[in-house]
Amino acid sequence: MKTGIVKKTFKIFGKVLLGILVALAAFLIIVKVWNEIAMSREKELLIDHPGEFVEVDGHNMNIYVEGEGDHTIVFMSGWGTESPIYDFRPLYSKLSSDYKCVVIEKFGYGFSDEIDGERDFDTILRQDREALAKMGIEGPFILCAHSLSGLEADLWAQKYPEEVEAIIGLDMSSANYSGLAEIKEGFAQKTAITLNKAVRFIGINRFLMTISESDETYTDEEWKQYTALVCRNQSNDTVCRENDAIGEVCEEINVAALPAAPTLQFISTQNSNYEKWKSSHQELVDASHNGKLIELDCGHYLHQFESERIAKEMKDFIMNLIMDRYSNTLITN
Repeated sequence: MKTGIVKKTFKIFGKVLLGILVALAAFLIIVKVWNEIAMSREKELLIDHPGEFVEVDGHNMNIYVEGEGDHTIVFMSGWGTESPIYDFRPLYSKLSSDYKCVVIEKFGYGFSDEIDGERDFDTILRQDREALAKMGIEGPFILCAHSLSGLEADLWAQKYPEEVEAIIGLDMSSANYSGLAEIKEGFAQKTAITLNKAVRFIGINRFLMTISESDETYTDEEWKQYTALVCRNQSNDTVCRENDAIGEVCEEINVAALPAAPTLQFISTQNSNYEKWKSSHQELVDASHNGKLIELDCGHYLHQFESERIAKEMKDFIMNLIMDRYSNTLITN
């Protein structure tokens, strides 16, 4: 009797499980078809875009400029950020009335082209500097780097210190954080990349963007563009190849002294290895001529959560740079 009940229970369970799997498969197929149709329609949507294309190495790189001022802030996006222009909007919109704000969309990011070939950081730095030069944007720059772009910012300050007025880190990566290369090139990261590629292939990211609500930062048309870029760019091959160069650039940076440029470092307290993360950023602050560390209790995309606080601190920091320069001039004279 009990055997019959067990068999019946397993049979019912099997049918329920099969039904769930069939429903899930149907949902994924519908999302995939919906995504393919949407992407074919979005090509025209991406023709007119914020920013200006500049040719670098035979490909189009997009550079966005907003505002004017005596200081030029260059925003450098974190790894895999699908649309740097829209991602940084909450922050630079609060700064462009006082400073020239420039957003670099590296190859594979935003509206810029995807390209073949290696994506080592020396190449990325050369291309970014060339793009700015062709746009007539001259330094010295205040490099505002999020996440992995912190490595490029450190490299920039080491190789071309005369071009870097200061570094502002938005929970940025730094080569002095031991084990960074192992984390970024490790199994967990590679698994995450594979999942992201699957999400983009099926179109689940479009579904997630659709159920998300845009705020007053974006118009309806801008949110549609943002969605299109997420669906096109997430974990594309150009972006993913940057991961292969992290160990090499960490070694290159670590053989030289930490940058002495003034620095303002914002860090997230939600990092899984926070004390080690904080210590590495404190080293950057201690090595600089004028450094400050600010802890923020929010996620890794700090500028999305705390743009008001960050903008205010940045303005104060830049004002201090001006005062220090003025004081040094008086002493020299």
